[in-house]
Amino acid sequence: MTRSRMFAVTLVFIGIAASLNAQYKRKDEMIPMRDGVRLYTQIFTPDNARESLPFLLLRTPYGTGQLDGARFAASLPELSTEGFIFVSQDIRGRFRSEGQFVMLRQPREPKDPKALDESTDTYDTIEWLLKNVPNNNGRVGMAGTSYGAWLTVMGTLDPHPALKAAVEQASPADMWIGDDFHHNGAFRLSYGFEYAYRMESSKEQTDPGQVIDRLDAYDWYLHLGPLSNVNKNLIHEKLPTWNDFVNHPDYDAFWKRQGFAPWLNRVTVPTLNVAGWWDQEDFYGPMKIYELLERHDTANQNFLVVGPWNHGGWSRGEGRKLGRLDFGSATSEYYRKNILTPFLAFHLKGKGKLDLPEALTFRTGTNEWVRHESWPPKQHVTQRDLYFHEGGTLSFDAPASTPSGKEAFDSYISDPANPVPYRPRPIEVASGWTTWLVEDQRFVDHRPDVLTFSTPPLSNDLTISGPVSAHLFASTSGSDADWIVKVIDVFPEKNDANAPSDPKMCGFELMIAGDVLRARYHNGMDKPQALVPGAVDHYAIAFPGNDHVFLKGHRIMVQVQSTWFPVIDRNPQRFVPNIFLAGAADFQPATQRVFRSGKHASYVAMPVVGDR
Repeated sequence: MTRSRMFAVTLVFIGIAASLNAQYKRKDEMIPMRDGVRLYTQIFTPDNARESLPFLLLRTPYGTGQLDGARFAASLPELSTEGFIFVSQDIRGRFRSEGQFVMLRQPREPKDPKALDESTDTYDTIEWLLKNVPNNNGRVGMAGTSYGAWLTVMGTLDPHPALKAAVEQASPADMWIGDDFHHNGAFRLSYGFEYAYRMESSKEQTDPGQVIDRLDAYDWYLHLGPLSNVNKNLIHEKLPTWNDFVNHPDYDAFWKRQGFAPWLNRVTVPTLNVAGWWDQEDFYGPMKIYELLERHDTANQNFLVVGPWNHGGWSRGEGRKLGRLDFGSATSEYYRKNILTPFLAFHLKGKGKLDLPEALTFRTGTNEWVRHESWPPKQHVTQRDLYFHEGGTLSFDAPASTPSGKEAFDSYISDPANPVPYRPRPIEVASGWTTWLVEDQRFVDHRPDVLTFSTPPLSNDLTISGPVSAHLFASTSGSDADWIVKVIDVFPEKNDANAPSDPKMCGFELMIAGDVLRARYHNGMDKPQALVPGAVDHYAIAFPGNDHVFLKGHRIMVQVQSTWFPVIDRNPQRFVPNIFLAGAADFQPATQRVFRSGKHASYVAMPVVGDR
């Protein structure tokens, strides 16, 4: 699901859409489902097709209005040139479709013949299209981004026999473990509230700016107070998804059933999984879906592509730049022309030869596409541990024990009344969200509640390829805590021989991995436990994947903190059974200690490519 939907469509899109409408005939239909509910559907057929064509089905909760109904084709001229019958459909209960909308409707119980879900609606739609749209070749592909990608994966659970290809681009896989609404048990406050308000305040979309009446969302959320004030003072239990958050604060059966892990137990359709290294919403999802399918991929039908994109960046523009980063080539155009279009043409038209490796990733730093025989890569990769040391330094050498035998640590005070912002203030609702993961991290330098560790400038390039994980040995004076770890590439300063050619990039601190763990879940995501004040525990934070080169002269930096606001809600730091019901009195400052010696030496595990 994409927060970028809240921005106006660009003139480029309008121009392409006008061109598309001149080439395609549009027909609107209300397609009946098995229970009689009808779904509004737009069908775009090429004017002068010389052959029977396959369908490309795009299902959406965001509205198929005249421009939106063709947006996938409009933003992908390569596909419209190749030739497909494009079908865009409002899902059940949204915009002009009938029925009741349920956010991420859970998969049906297979033993119930009357049960419905997005898979049955997809099946019924395909069946109708095959019988009622002339000059089709009997093959169907599905594609989408975010919520549309989730709908695509749902369509493959019990697929129609005509479904021959699926392209899921940034589908969520588990809304509690690592996608939109939660990360490792920590609630994604600004996203979760604003998305629920946008989607459920009406049948269409409602601007959350109607309630966030300050320029700086950081300030607005801070003044909102505890999460219990959301229902009490704002929405009064009228948003079903917010009520789900409140009623299911832990990783219970509700969240587990909604995730894909129980369902993706076979590969039913050739699948292209697409992810972006700086996807601000659903990076975990496509990586996890690929992993789940790969366990059963005996026929080599499951593929992974990861590029230097934010959420949806593969489907718009040329993809050469993101924020202040320049990747040196048109990465999005490359994907659409050389990967997406040939994949669909091969499976839906029997055209061409499929030349896809198991995984194709864009290696940032050196800015090149790399083909992999497996993901994560196994050949020429060595796991190396980068340890925290005295004086804020990092080294691949393990720290020695202290002479006194006492364990060394660094500490800070985490105060939920003064949380660390996740991006520079003012945090505007209408801008900045799409590029916050590539913001220069210097904006939190020297805050007393952020620990910083760094290597000296590297004497040679250092390449990592595969999942990175942080391992903190830490304690808190409270009975709950959040731990946020960021892995950062620090560019050389302007007087350095390896300084970047763009002077504005000198000293830039680029986050290549960052995530949070709510400490109450460190012994199991479904086992919340109060922490013992002062006790040292091991906290592991796994990042979904990386492929990056820290260039010669750059430094590797790690930042550790306990607040990341308001993208992550404030942990009271006093254990309460349900943070959504916590009161103001439950919030307290806490002293956090991060250890770095002996058996409690904190480190970041890195998959380093090449010889040591």
